[in-house]
Amino acid sequence: MRYAIYFTPEHDDPLCRIAAGWLGRDAFGGASIPAKAHGELSAAEVAFHTAAARRYGFHATLKAPFRLADGISEQMLVDAVDAFAATAAPFDIPRLKLAQIDGFFALIPAETLPELDRFAGDVVRAFEPHRAPLTDAELARRNPDALSPQECRYLSQWGYPYVFDAFRFHMTLTGRVASEEMLRVRTAIEQCLGNVLDRPVPVAGLAVFVEPAAGAPFEVLSYHALGRQAERRTA
Repeated sequence: MRYAIYFTPEHDDPLCRIAAGWLGRDAFGGASIPAKAHGELSAAEVAFHTAAARRYGFHATLKAPFRLADGISEQMLVDAVDAFAATAAPFDIPRLKLAQIDGFFALIPAETLPELDRFAGDVVRAFEPHRAPLTDAELARRNPDALSPQECRYLSQWGYPYVFDAFRFHMTLTGRVASEEMLRVRTAIEQCLGNVLDRPVPVAGLAVFVEPAAGAPFEVLSYHALGRQAERRTA
């Protein structure tokens, strides 16, 4: 069983609802959503292009998936996230935009946001004591030979190569897309999103996601509002 600490909008946020419909699964509860045709893509093509991202749900990685350290229980992790969230101030991402990263489509901030980068770094540090060290097999799956020396150090020390100055906030919408399909897929995503990206995106909470078994879809275990000791929303 693995856990992750992700950013995702609240369940009733329009962006969260639209993204769940595009991906074909709602991470809040794990319900499957039948794929729909968008643009020139058939429902089957949408389902194919979203398959890799569907398992993880709509999210941005802050603390990448990890096994719990010895002596740490699920409830201890949830309580720690609750306490952290209560002391963190909410803020907005003024605008997200659709972009391509390493061949897949994702939503990224339209401009550099130091506050967002600092927040992500704080999450990485705060929950490091809850993370079990990576096994040799887990390290190998990260393909360290393809990483920069700095990313390798981050992987070894923090369990994930893309933290701190290597962090790139992104909310994945597809797997890798062949170059000849990129225009069709981009157009389909833009049609699905409509004008939802025209408004700021509140960073108003943290979500604990759980992978119940190896390879199983990740689901929201608990959602924690930032800035106050809010009642935890449990999926």
